[in-house]
Amino acid sequence: MGASLLWQAGKPGITRTADWRVFALSFLGMLIGGVVAIYLFVVLVDPYDIVPFSLPIDRRIVSISDRFMYPQIVRSKRFDSLIVGTSTARLLDPELLDKSFHARIANLAMDSATAWEQQAMIDLFLRTLGPPTALIVGLDGVWCAQDADQHRITFRGFPYWLYDDNRWNDYLYLLNYGTLEIAVRLVGYHLGLYPERRRYDGYEVFVPPESQYDAARAHNTIWAGLPSPRPAIDPAPPLSAAERSQLAFPALAWLDAALARLPARTLKILAFMPIHVAAQPVPGTRAAAVEAECKTRIVALGRAHGAKVIDWGFASPLTGNDANYWDRLHYRVPIATQIAEELGAAALAGRESEDGSYRLLVR
Repeated sequence: MGASLLWQAGKPGITRTADWRVFALSFLGMLIGGVVAIYLFVVLVDPYDIVPFSLPIDRRIVSISDRFMYPQIVRSKRFDSLIVGTSTARLLDPELLDKSFHARIANLAMDSATAWEQQAMIDLFLRTLGPPTALIVGLDGVWCAQDADQHRITFRGFPYWLYDDNRWNDYLYLLNYGTLEIAVRLVGYHLGLYPERRRYDGYEVFVPPESQYDAARAHNTIWAGLPSPRPAIDPAPPLSAAERSQLAFPALAWLDAALARLPARTLKILAFMPIHVAAQPVPGTRAAAVEAECKTRIVALGRAHGAKVIDWGFASPLTGNDANYWDRLHYRVPIATQIAEELGAAALAGRESEDGSYRLLVR
């Protein structure tokens, strides 16, 4: 019997089975060890600055994913004021505004941000830091979208876990390729191998350098698919009282709620951003009438909550000049500087526009 067992143990098939078992267990051990090592690396580097026991390093913005990176700016507690908006407000330089408002402002405007995402940022700021010294809301069409409650986020997705108060659930989302990539970039930044993507106050010049501006190309981009200049049309009948009452702007309820949470000491500014006339509704159309009604309601909200309401979003010498823009939505850096200077003068001193480029709707 003993000799029989020894003979079977020496069979080639049994030996190969044992070898494969050892190989499989070794491979599994290395795989698990590798995953654990990567997870520990991400946790220690902590690119989102959410882990309390991570390495004490300076965490700069090394990603273009603003929805993921901005919560750390809020939680850094370096700022007492904020700007929210879409890319139409991203060129407002906080360093210029800080001087006017005597505040530490973070520009937390995001590319294609929905109104819901903007109110989520305001909510995070309030829950983390309390009422700001100043809140600047860069308004554009997303606040007047009649389906804003149905389209709360974009195709980019939204990291809800970074905007809630539960720090424990954050650990569940750290092990993924995107977070690993940002962690590697952050290490690269400290080694001098990777640049900071934007200033820590959120500001970034995302348009091309001024030296590359081409007026002819900008004109073609702005008016692509549209007649230039716009043809005159017969004014449409104004909306009746019944038609106006039936219009719903869901995002304005979120704006109302956000403003209601702010004390009188907070400087509240609602500023319609200067998109080019080519992106504005054609005067005399129903779309223009709907936008006008939305603006009327925003003005009412401003008055009710003691907010300044300033409008750059209409046909003016600024928005009608192609040379001020890269495309229909994005103005040039010198225009952004002009707006920042006018914003301070209009909101703090009630200064009227010298060339009619903006209107003080609520002082």
